Amino acid sequence: MRPRVEEILFPFDFSAQCLLAVPFVRALALRLEAKVTVFGAVPPVWDITPVGSPILAGADMTEWRSELQTRLDQALTDELSGVVVDRIAVLGDPALRITEFAQTAGVDLIMMPTHGFGLFRSLLIGSTTAKVLHDAPCAVWTATHAEEQRSRPLPRRILCALDGTAGNAALLQRVAAFSAHLGASLRLLHVVRPITDWPSLERERVLQDEVRNEAHASVESIRKAAGVDAPLRVAVGEIVATVAEEARQDETDLIVIGRGSVASTLGRLRTHAYGIIQRSPCPVLSI
Repeated sequence: MRPRVEEILFPFDFSAQCLLAVPFVRALALRLEAKVTVFGAVPPVWDITPVGSPILAGADMTEWRSELQTRLDQALTDELSGVVVDRIAVLGDPALRITEFAQTAGVDLIMMPTHGFGLFRSLLIGSTTAKVLHDAPCAVWTATHAEEQRSRPLPRRILCALDGTAGNAALLQRVAAFSAHLGASLRLLHVVRPITDWPSLERERVLQDEVRNEAHASVESIRKAAGVDAPLRVAVGEIVATVAEEARQDETDLIVIGRGSVASTLGRLRTHAYGIIQRSPCPVLSI
């Protein structure tokens, strides 16, 4: 994620979840003076047709793409007023086409909702979003419960969750620049796991405090090395639940996390990226 966001990619499939994301896209684009590409993909015929897309009996794929382009050209004209917008329809697997376009067009930020449904929406991330989160060459903004969230479209309170690894220095610098550009306050959070099931025992409390203090010193040194001035809290608990609860209590508008390989030995937070997105009370920006 470059310090300045100039190109936003907004994959749009006409679903209710995508419509709920539009105010967030517009608010960021206007504040950052960024161009938005509203992007649609006609999936292979063996895939499920996107919600709200017409089924063109007997039509070939070129006609499908032409129909989608016509719909995109007419979409969101009022909702994205004041924003510089391109509209592009392509053929192929949506996740693959999204990540390819992001790479070739120099996209700085992809904004897309997740698509869990019904009773399972707190457990699922749609396959397209999951693939984009895994493969995208740039930052990805997403929200699981947009219909329930009360976050401001233009964030005023940002929480950056850190895993304490050396790579967090670069993450912090990017987040600090992004927050400053938005005029938002920034708070830092690091979570350490409980070391015992018996926290009432004095010796266990002492040991837990030692672990927390060591973690605080380590992350604080990263913060200073990054030259970022933001309050830091080290909390004890299960990572996903603690990040979500801290955001909820602080009325956070946006959580920022580092996104990396789930096979990373030290990047514990990154292995919990999906869980944080699923449980977050606000949108999540993964970098």
